[in-house]
Amino acid sequence: MDSIAPLLLSLAIILIVAKLGGHVAVRLGQPSVLGELLVGVLIGNLALVGYSGLQHLGSDAGLELLAELGVILLLFQVGVESTVGQMLKVGLSSFLVGMLGVAGPFVLGWAVAAWLLPSESMYAHVFLGATLTATSVGITARVLKDLGRSQSSEARVILGAAVIDDVLGLVILAVVTGVIAAADQGATLSYAAVGIVVLKASVFLVGSLVLGVYLSPSLFSLASRVKSGGVLLALGLALCFITAWSAHAVGLAPIVGAFAAGLVLEDLHYRDFVSRGELTLDHLVEPIVSFLAPVFFVLMGMRTDLRVFAEPGVLGLAAGLTLAAIAGKQLCSLGVVGLKLDRLSVGIGMIPRGEVGLIFANIGLTLMVAGERVVDQRIFSAVVAMVIVTTVMTPPALKWSFARFSNDYDGAVR
Repeated sequence: MDSIAPLLLSLAIILIVAKLGGHVAVRLGQPSVLGELLVGVLIGNLALVGYSGLQHLGSDAGLELLAELGVILLLFQVGVESTVGQMLKVGLSSFLVGMLGVAGPFVLGWAVAAWLLPSESMYAHVFLGATLTATSVGITARVLKDLGRSQSSEARVILGAAVIDDVLGLVILAVVTGVIAAADQGATLSYAAVGIVVLKASVFLVGSLVLGVYLSPSLFSLASRVKSGGVLLALGLALCFITAWSAHAVGLAPIVGAFAAGLVLEDLHYRDFVSRGELTLDHLVEPIVSFLAPVFFVLMGMRTDLRVFAEPGVLGLAAGLTLAAIAGKQLCSLGVVGLKLDRLSVGIGMIPRGEVGLIFANIGLTLMVAGERVVDQRIFSAVVAMVIVTTVMTPPALKWSFARFSNDYDGAVR
């Protein structure tokens, strides 16, 4: 019991500050995740004002384990809220927006990194491009709901494209990390090596989705015969963990498997549980994610060293990545089909990187090539700055854009 006592105190501190930070953010009209991240930045840099009493939280192995578990469950929850059926129904606009929303930021991020970090390896340049690809479905959905636009045509395009972005972004992440891991083992970069990693990631994702769609209904129907409590949650989590483990076993990031596991699960699969009065799976998972995910965001904030922004080029890198992140998502608005849809609002709605960008950056910290980190502290802090800016700017920018389009459209009608 003595060995767990320090972890209990650390966890209590993390949860309290996370919720306080989240509360302040929400009161200011921002997503709670932003407050959790910023309070982590504050705690991690208290040494700058002479206080180091909380520095140990950033290196606590127990907290790190809980944070990694929180990320896996967070991606599982995002997958549960975004089903395969929804992806197939999003239409041509969402598909085109999603494709352009990955390609544009990836190319721009790679180019900015190559320009501003000429001394870094090509792997760092490519990885930074990958960190800009995804869109935070959770933050975008929250903003649209707060603005009363969650049922608009633009919202359906944005959310559908954001899900496609996440899938494609995870494939790119799998490819990039696979190539970097192979390079660390001495393998040379070749089209064949890249093709193998792409094939592996694609086969795993497609295979997981196909197997899940066909097997999960029968599996959950069989499990519904078990009369003990908590079966739905236990089975859902078991499926998440097995698929995440399988992804790791084939050389992919566990979050890829967790997202795939959630993506195949639909309300119809566990209707037998719901019909007897139990909560749906997304409602059951929510309290666990609310408990564990903030640990991850606070720790990510604590790893942001504000002192590195005084070093030459770091602020420029943060600004360059932010501009690439914004411009790349504006390119995706070209994929909108339909004259009455507000293309600018669609592009703005795709901007926030939120938790997805942080997850990508955190994975980058673990990647090595020839004993050197692919993503160092300077690059990580620049990515965190990009995440903060893109998250903060989206709510007011989207509110302004929707109001502008409504006024223009009303004027055109009159």
